[in-house]
Amino acid sequence: MFELNNFELMQIGLASPEKILEWSHGEVKKPETINYRTLKPEKDGLFCEKIFGPTKDYECACGKYKKDKLKHIGIRCDKCGVEVVSSKVRRERMGHISLAAPVSHIWYFKGVPSRIGILLDISPKELEKVLYFASYIVIDAGETNLLEKQTLTEKEYRDAVDTFGEGAFEAKMGAEAIKKLLQKVDLDKLSEELKEKYIDATGQKKIKLVRRLDIVESFIKSGNKPEWMILDKVPVIPPDLRPMVQLDGGRFATSDLNDLYRRVINRNNRLKKLLDLKAPDIIVRNEKRMLQEAVDSLIDNGRRGKPVTGPGNRPLKSLTDMLKGKQGRFRQNLLGKRVDYSGRSVIVVGPDLKFDQCGLPKKMALELFKPFVMHELVERGFAHNVKAAKKKVEKSDPEVWPILEDVIQGHPVMLNRAPTLHRLGIQAFNPVLVDGKAIRLHPLVCTAYNADFDGDQMAVHVPLSLEAQYECRNLMLSTNNILAPKDGSPITVPTQDMILGSYYLTMELENAKGTGLIFKDFDEMILAYENKEVDLHARVKVRVKKTPQDHGKLVESTVGRFIFNSNIPQDLGFVDRTNDKYSLEVDFLLDKKQIGVVIDKCFRAHGNEVTSILLDNIKNMGYKYSTKSAISVSIADMEIPEEKYKYIAETEKKVEAYEKDFRRGLISDEERYENVIESWAKTTEKVTDALMTHLGPLNNINIMAKSGARGSKDQIKQLAGMRGLMSNASGKTVEIPVKSNFREGLSVLEYFTSSHGARKGLADTALRTASSGYLTRRLVDVSQEVIITQEDCGTEEGIKVSALKDGTELIEKLFDRIAGRYTSKEVINPKDGSIVVPKGELITDAKAQEIVDLGIEEVWIRTLMDCQCKTGICAKCYGRNLATGKEVPIGEAVGIIAAQSIGEPGTQLTMRTFHSGGIAGGDITQGLPRVEELFEARKPKGLAVITEIAGNVKFEENGKKKEVVVTSNEGVEERYVIPYGSILKVKEGDYIEAGDPLTQGSITPHDILKVKGIAGVQDYIVKEVQRVYRLQGVDINDKHIEVIVRQMMQKARIEEPGDSELLPGGVVDFRHLEDINKELRAKGKKEAQYTRMLQGITKAALSTDSFLSAASFQETTKVLTDAAIRGSKDYLRGLKENVIIGKLIPAGSVLRRKKHKQETGFDSTDEIMNENYDPNNINQDVHSSVEYEEETSDADFTDF
Repeated sequence: MFELNNFELMQIGLASPEKILEWSHGEVKKPETINYRTLKPEKDGLFCEKIFGPTKDYECACGKYKKDKLKHIGIRCDKCGVEVVSSKVRRERMGHISLAAPVSHIWYFKGVPSRIGILLDISPKELEKVLYFASYIVIDAGETNLLEKQTLTEKEYRDAVDTFGEGAFEAKMGAEAIKKLLQKVDLDKLSEELKEKYIDATGQKKIKLVRRLDIVESFIKSGNKPEWMILDKVPVIPPDLRPMVQLDGGRFATSDLNDLYRRVINRNNRLKKLLDLKAPDIIVRNEKRMLQEAVDSLIDNGRRGKPVTGPGNRPLKSLTDMLKGKQGRFRQNLLGKRVDYSGRSVIVVGPDLKFDQCGLPKKMALELFKPFVMHELVERGFAHNVKAAKKKVEKSDPEVWPILEDVIQGHPVMLNRAPTLHRLGIQAFNPVLVDGKAIRLHPLVCTAYNADFDGDQMAVHVPLSLEAQYECRNLMLSTNNILAPKDGSPITVPTQDMILGSYYLTMELENAKGTGLIFKDFDEMILAYENKEVDLHARVKVRVKKTPQDHGKLVESTVGRFIFNSNIPQDLGFVDRTNDKYSLEVDFLLDKKQIGVVIDKCFRAHGNEVTSILLDNIKNMGYKYSTKSAISVSIADMEIPEEKYKYIAETEKKVEAYEKDFRRGLISDEERYENVIESWAKTTEKVTDALMTHLGPLNNINIMAKSGARGSKDQIKQLAGMRGLMSNASGKTVEIPVKSNFREGLSVLEYFTSSHGARKGLADTALRTASSGYLTRRLVDVSQEVIITQEDCGTEEGIKVSALKDGTELIEKLFDRIAGRYTSKEVINPKDGSIVVPKGELITDAKAQEIVDLGIEEVWIRTLMDCQCKTGICAKCYGRNLATGKEVPIGEAVGIIAAQSIGEPGTQLTMRTFHSGGIAGGDITQGLPRVEELFEARKPKGLAVITEIAGNVKFEENGKKKEVVVTSNEGVEERYVIPYGSILKVKEGDYIEAGDPLTQGSITPHDILKVKGIAGVQDYIVKEVQRVYRLQGVDINDKHIEVIVRQMMQKARIEEPGDSELLPGGVVDFRHLEDINKELRAKGKKEAQYTRMLQGITKAALSTDSFLSAASFQETTKVLTDAAIRGSKDYLRGLKENVIIGKLIPAGSVLRRKKHKQETGFDSTDEIMNENYDPNNINQDVHSSVEYEEETSDADFTDF
């Protein structure tokens, strides 16, 4: 029995005619499908029951074996020839059509490059003429002066026959001729000849030889025969995969494939008849050509010539179309399937929920948990059997509700919001039943989902197996996903009202009511506050005691801050508790940023349990006090500063002066434009500053913007200052500014000016979403097989990192680059020579801060480029898991995380190429296109000239050309011509390093690989990608970019094969190459010489070892064609391949379990489950990873 989880690899190959017959259960001879009167399949037709199996379970066609069905299983009826089996076989049994003349397989003849053409060394054009009966090809020249494989037109052929006689040579047309030629090919001999030719070849010839040699070797190694690229038999796929169904009106709807098969059968039968009648050659030839075309359109309609169309001129969907594209078999059905036990509904806010809960509508929950409820109804005796239980559930009887309550206890559900841009787009929650039809969502998880409550919908999924529930509870519960995987910062930061409330609560006002009062304890202060004796913002003194016996100490702060601190742990690290036991932990004004810091510190100090409680507390206080603050926006809050009109009048005078200067010819139009723009920009700035000083600290709008709850300085400027300069659709600034603000209202002209930019903004956003999604898809595909496979690969290598700078501008701090990584050399204290961090140790946040404080500027760390693992990478080279702050576990799918971390913020990047006023080579690509350009390793626009050696610079004029001469310390000179209009980046006498740019512009990463090697490329790509993201204020950790760069650098090109069996010019995985060289070294043979390659992500994803992964990505036809000729084996190492064939993915707990089993010979699944789950006890609440009732943690929530 074929067991899904037990096979190791999957191989693809060419099907021989024998193989096709072996698959087939009979020949399809007639084009008929089903009888229009009886609606039964026609015998020997495309739906024949004799060939494909019965349409009704265990019944033959004539009805002889109808009664007592199960007795006759496996018997073939002697009357109608139908086997008595389940009708399911109609999904798996194939048939075949025996062709009267061979035809070529269009993939191998028409694909680029043409595989048949390359093997026979015939140009695709000539090949097409032969296959479609336009010219003859010489198969055997005999004694004549014709050449083998020479093509002859009809006239040339007749002349040759006249000249040399009838049997002197053999020439034919059509696929028959090509088949004969392919049968004549001696692969081994051809391989030797090509290898000899390769030695002397150069240029294009060399490339052509490598291509041909590659295909020849592929055939030799795979055991496929070249003549199998020509078909004698065409397989017919099972009828249930190309169904025919009756519509309401009695008409039939059929799959396009049936039409395509019908054409093949019709033409084949007509050809047989013509051959029997010994028809004239020209008629037979035409029929053969039509048969070839029919088979072509069956396999790949529209690849050659006009596609065959159905009703309404729609091209029919051929077998190839079934596989490729977003709607094809791979992406539509294999990589993503619709699942049962799921539902979707609109989300509404659930402010009263705990952090790990979600509200599930009762009706929806009943449907989702139906089998569980039915089981329980039978168990408890409310129903006698499953059928009765089902009826009760469907009628929603009163007794089902308490049972539903019990069933969902401790059974988490998963919520997903599309688009799922990163892994936090699916999280698990403990469901709480709610009335109504909307799902209730905790407000703090909105950031991770990027959800809001303006009509967003979410999907619910129920994890069924115990393992799935276990993973939901321990990995996916929202309380375990407090940090963002991209940079390790908290993602569940309170927003809007919660920030506003916290800001209002911690504000301090001078002369507030009750300032200076002293209270004996916290309770007394609350009493005074509730009796309106003291104001929330008043500064008071309260005696704080840690224990009842403690004498305590008077602590001074505002009433609001005392209230805030009573709800948060008092040992987060803001106050040094060794010296000061009593001060408040948070004694400052809380805005968005500060709240983030509080949460981060809490997570680092106490982990996620305490942090989720803290978050819920901040949420509750935030909502309560933002309501009490009664902050709202009225038109009176937008106070226009008096100075505005003065500033505008001044600037108008200035602009007029510029106009005059221009008219007198004192300045150019360009200068005038620049000056006008600058003046208005300065004025806007001045008006804004006046406005901000004018708005007091108690202005409602100001409070909202300052706290980070809503709005920004820029928006306040537009409401009450002036809107300022606008840009038109092409991005150029319009010189007439919008002088009004929204409170005054805009004039018609101003409104018109400002609508350009607004529309461009919306169009840009739409484009950006699509490009960003496509980038993510390519990144996922290239990195999906990168998994943590071992603890430590033991490498000694590393890379020296320092703060990323671009000139003087800081891109990324040293702290961000080294925190959470392992050292590859010890870090020495420059002051006293002591070791700060030993070699091979993790650099914690504290250590990283210490390194920065000591003024150390360079640190050697382990990186992913140097990881020695054959598959996947090791935990030490990767460093800390950013999402948990702990060491990364074996089985973590870090490749996918990297792709998501880079792709998810992609929507925030700009789409623009900034034009700098007309300087040659001055256009710099930025934003998303720049990231794409880097990852695709493309040559950027406006290339810089780079030096290949290190040395000193001097300038020389050579005629009209300007040259830069670089002289190294050894006296080697290199000359570089500087293109006209380029801006130099170096000065006379400068010392530069190899790979440094001499002129402004971008550098192509391929040049850097040549000059600086692998470390140089890694450094360059990381730096450039970081620059784009940090410019937009997006933080991404280096290691995610390193994962992608590692995948881009995994191939090598063979220069000299040495004594290996590799082909010169071939592209091979370089780790595999190192293994081969190791073996050759051990045997004392000559090693293969190679150069490392840098591939773009699309290319890298397509050149992966797994053909399933590549075929489901892009260019499905090409990938499968190549893989079939090579007889490729897929060892199912990545995630996609396993998803496609329905195996568990080799990552996470599955991989850990497999490793555990290999080491101990014992499956740990049962152990995992038994720790905290008794499947028989439905009432128990499997303790979720957050327990609110009993405070078990060691955090110090001080009770004042």
